Amino acid sequence: MDLQDQLKNLFPDHEVSEEVQKDSSNSTDEIPIQDAALICKYEKRKGKPTTLIEGFSGTEAEFKILAKKLKKELSVGGSVKNGSLIMQGDFREKIMQLLVSMGFKVKRVGG
Repeated sequence: MDLQDQLKNLFPDHEVSEEVQKDSSNSTDEIPIQDAALICKYEKRKGKPTTLIEGFSGTEAEFKILAKKLKKELSVGGSVKNGSLIMQGDFREKIMQLLVSMGFKVKRVGG
């Protein structure tokens, strides 16, 4: 039972406005698939291994959603800076598999 059903049980006379229905139908977790390949590369920063994802052509908000999904799936930290996703550790293979399963084209650079 979702929230709307629970509210309907508590307040049977309440009518849901059209604005609320439109907002609930929009999903902010949708990431558009792009034509160009994402670039996945490995670097060492301050002696620690990092994986960088570059080449995303969508908005920064969409890139942050993608970054959040990847970080959650791999249970690692990271950040989005200057149009690239910087993740802690060397996870090139796993990241590439996840991105391909999401429908992205991925190109491995270096090593």
